[in-house]
Amino acid sequence: MTALTLAKPDDLDRLLPLVIAFQTEAGITPDDTGLRAALTPLLDGSPHGAVYIAGPVRAPIGYAVVCFGWSLEFGGLDGFLDEIYIRPGVRGRGIGTEILSALPKALAGAGLKALHLEVHRDNEKARALYAKLHFEPREQYMLMTRRF
Repeated sequence: MTALTLAKPDDLDRLLPLVIAFQTEAGITPDDTGLRAALTPLLDGSPHGAVYIAGPVRAPIGYAVVCFGWSLEFGGLDGFLDEIYIRPGVRGRGIGTEILSALPKALAGAGLKALHLEVHRDNEKARALYAKLHFEPREQYMLMTRRF
């Protein structure tokens, strides 16, 4: 079983290379300063989200970021899996499945009513994994974004 640990402020320099790798792989241009500013409150215990380290804290093999919100539809606290990343060299070993199985259980114990995630429509492998783990598409809805 892959260890999943709540990240703390001292973990920032170990997390940052993983976040940059994820964003680069996803076609997002990483901004070191912006990422530090976004991660720091979460590592400091912000009620808006949490960062989890996968694997040994001293040499993480991945991470997951969950951001929290409130939903009338789902009856209270809900979360959005903002990012999940596993180093390419250790993918295909079930680590993602372990993380996505452990997170909902742990978060439900803290009162979370629903966990949402976003996946590229063409990523059939990820969609199959998420479906296996009981994430369901909401075909009648579409995520829309407005940047500020």
